[in-house]
Amino acid sequence: MLRHALGVLGVLAAGVLLSVSAAMNWSFGFSLGRTEFDGQIYGSASVAADCMKALVPFFFFAAIRNRMWSQAVASAVVMVVVTAYSLTSALGHAALNRADRSGARIHQAQSYTDLRTDLARDRAQLASVPRHRASGAVQGELDGLKTKREWTWTAGCTDVKSKTGRQYCQNVHALLSELASAQQAAALETRIGDNQSRLAQYQAGAHTAQADPQAAVLAKLASASGYSIKVEDVQMAMTIFIALLLEIGSTLGMYIAFSQWRLDERMAPAAPAMATLATSSAPPVTIEAAAAPAIPAAAQPKVRISANDNRSLPQSVPKLVAPENDVQLFYKEKIETQDGSSLTATALYEDYCEWCEELKKEPLALPTFGREFGELGVQKAKIAGRVRYIGIALKSGMEHEEDKKPPVFDVKAA
Repeated sequence: MLRHALGVLGVLAAGVLLSVSAAMNWSFGFSLGRTEFDGQIYGSASVAADCMKALVPFFFFAAIRNRMWSQAVASAVVMVVVTAYSLTSALGHAALNRADRSGARIHQAQSYTDLRTDLARDRAQLASVPRHRASGAVQGELDGLKTKREWTWTAGCTDVKSKTGRQYCQNVHALLSELASAQQAAALETRIGDNQSRLAQYQAGAHTAQADPQAAVLAKLASASGYSIKVEDVQMAMTIFIALLLEIGSTLGMYIAFSQWRLDERMAPAAPAMATLATSSAPPVTIEAAAAPAIPAAAQPKVRISANDNRSLPQSVPKLVAPENDVQLFYKEKIETQDGSSLTATALYEDYCEWCEELKKEPLALPTFGREFGELGVQKAKIAGRVRYIGIALKSGMEHEEDKKPPVFDVKAA
């Protein structure tokens, strides 16, 4: 149950990585087309290549397991090509997104810095403005002075000829200066209020002054360890790491997840039960006591019995006999030892396939058959560029030859 759950979770995780990688490939391939139709063609080819990337490991390792080296090499070439293409699209997509995000943060950080600078400057200017009353009160007093006769006599304080006119104009100029200070203070207060509102929006959005906080923190950690690394180098390394994460996860994720279920292995039938010599159906072999000559006890060979020797077991304990596989059965039924004869590996495998077809069995692959047949101890040599098994012959061939010979009758005298 746990194995099944792990397999399901692994397939889901690998599927998410594969979907993300396929989406990035589609975006990259679509950008290559000059028209929308061309973009769809390139995008579809990119998605197909990304899906092929996830299937190639199954073909590659299956070919290695079956010793099919040409298919393994072809699978390796396809895997390298599609993985390289997918890696370039992942790198481009990750770099573009990171650059856009960093650019937006740089612009945001610059705006934040400019607002803080403007706010500090406006506050300093506001502090340097002379003391003044409200602009409305100053304006009202100024308007009252303009209604007096001195305003007309001095032509609006442009033609002052008497002492009374000079005193009057001094009051007017003082009110004008105070009005200008009041108006300047009002404008500065308005700007300060606007900047404070905009800064409050940045702070509410958890604004940071760093364009790329993650890269900045990693660069600081590296600097603390004694390595001088720039933020740009850290950004490049993170982009490559993200692309490798997607590509390795989407390439080998499915293969690792499906290994929990071993879908690439053939479901073998249940092995037959171990038979014992005591319960075997073979008839017992009896030996006449009189047929064997008596051997003196002194002349009998001494047999050294070890702890792992079955001969040391009591006679009441039955011995286990392992079941034979198809290659061993084929050898017993179709092959016999014959000095001076040999069989090519191709002819032997063809006869094995015919034998499997007669018994309605699925034959093994040629490399697997050759490996298991070689374990039987048959001598093998390469003669004239062909692999041959020495000292064996097919029983079927001998039967055909014997069928061609005329029968010989044994005539006995009456």
